Amino acid sequence: MASGSSSVTLDEALARLSTLNESIVAYHERLDFNNDAFFLISMSIIIFMMQFGFAFLEAGCVRSKNTTNILIKNLLDSCIASIAYFFCGWAFAYGTRANPFCGFGQFLMIGLEPAQFPRWFFQFTFTAAASTIVSGAVAERCEFIAYLVYSTLISGFVYPVITHWVWDQSGWLANGPEGIQFKDFAGSGVVHLHGGTTALIAAIILGPRIGRFPDKKTGTPAVPIKGHSTPFVAMGAFMLMFGFFAFNGGSQGTLGRPGDGETVARAVSNTMLCSGWAAITVLLINKLLVGKKWSMLLSINAALAGMVSACSGCDALEPWACSVVGIGSGICYFSLSILVEKVRIDDPVDAIAVHFGGGLWGVIIAPIMMHEGIIYTGSRRAFLQWGWNLVGAAAIFGWSFLVMGTIFLILRITGFFRVPRDVELKGLDIYKHGEDAYPQIAYGHGWDKEEPSEDYFSNSTHSSYVRHRTGNGSPNGYANGGVAIKLNGSPHESDQMRGEHVHVWTHRNGQLADRDTYSAPSLRLHGERPENVHHARRRMYNSNLVQPENYYSRHPGWYNYEKDSRHMLHL
Repeated sequence: MASGSSSVTLDEALARLSTLNESIVAYHERLDFNNDAFFLISMSIIIFMMQFGFAFLEAGCVRSKNTTNILIKNLLDSCIASIAYFFCGWAFAYGTRANPFCGFGQFLMIGLEPAQFPRWFFQFTFTAAASTIVSGAVAERCEFIAYLVYSTLISGFVYPVITHWVWDQSGWLANGPEGIQFKDFAGSGVVHLHGGTTALIAAIILGPRIGRFPDKKTGTPAVPIKGHSTPFVAMGAFMLMFGFFAFNGGSQGTLGRPGDGETVARAVSNTMLCSGWAAITVLLINKLLVGKKWSMLLSINAALAGMVSACSGCDALEPWACSVVGIGSGICYFSLSILVEKVRIDDPVDAIAVHFGGGLWGVIIAPIMMHEGIIYTGSRRAFLQWGWNLVGAAAIFGWSFLVMGTIFLILRITGFFRVPRDVELKGLDIYKHGEDAYPQIAYGHGWDKEEPSEDYFSNSTHSSYVRHRTGNGSPNGYANGGVAIKLNGSPHESDQMRGEHVHVWTHRNGQLADRDTYSAPSLRLHGERPENVHHARRRMYNSNLVQPENYYSRHPGWYNYEKDSRHMLHL
């Protein structure tokens, strides 16, 4: 070897090779971590967009006078969940100092490694979804302060404890007999059964909306209360379905291990199959067996219920088994939806039937239909797995019902759970938030220069009109001083007949003139609220209000208002 040249011994070469190998391994580990982190964060962002779906679906299911109220609740679900999960939710779910009941560590995310942030964010989106389920069932009548209380408790304590039971390695449901674990891949039980149970007890304690069911004491018939926008419901449902693919597929948690990609693909495919079977099942049952029309709203909820049921076993089902899961989910949803109404539980968005029914069915059916389940093996272990899932379902139901039921009872006893009657009738948007979802001024200009025709007033396809005449005997004409009153809303919904904005045209010399616009709350209440239908009808007739005689029997409980003592308005 030439003088001055360096030589490398075999040991040095091996050492350098070992260092290089360690660097390559470390690089691949970082790459795997980054890939898994990106996967979790991407799935989490898509799951977060389910809040958009919940918002539109619930907004479409409520009346226009409560739209702002339901939207702000959906916004705050995520805000409250993030803060509550930061303070204590993560600690109770996955805290380092854990026992079989709950975790206890890393409060305020202290001591949480940055490598755990993707998982924290992913679990936060699940927490927000669990909390959002409840808001639809108590829509249009729940006090805002009550919403803040129950949403905080769900996100910060009740839901994280269930998460710990099932998805933390020290949880008691994750350590069953003979190594059995509660089978719930993406949350049929953890998220949806819990959310549906909480919605059920909340709706029972809160009670139905005014007029939703017949009143036997007064003989008042039920008034069909429909949402104000079917397109909103459909748009929200499509967004929820989109989010469910990330909800279920993302529950794998990683993409770097062998078989991860196949599991994610199986999960999203099975999710869609279960949804499709459930939707078609309910569509056909409603049309062919019940004899009603092709219902889009029922199909939407059934499709969502199918995805809820898929959560538990979507990673371990063969595609053919999704037919059993989906059809069963559709039947459970449809049956429970009818049962809930029969027992007079008011659920404006069918959250109980979708999440409680779909979630319970998913937990029950997964151990039967999955690989190594009862259908495939019939083994003792398979039956033990099924039994453990039943135990877990009962535990989730009992915990949610007991804790949240206690909270709701306290809120009701203290008077913080339900809004006052007059606020519920007028709507929560203006009274609670001062922000109308559909301001009358936004509908156009030039009304003060136009005189509505008689045909316009007779057209009830888009608005309702009440005509106040002076009783001169003329069937078509207005006498001097008479008024024509235009009210927002459908002619078939008494609550919307009390619209938030009123237009009044005063008639002089056979002409429409002096249009006034004012909000219903600015009108002065005239007299006492009618105690019954007959009283209401008598007062209407005494004021020369011309309407079909049977109108008031279908729309009892109107309020009487006056303005400047010139005429009386009936809203």
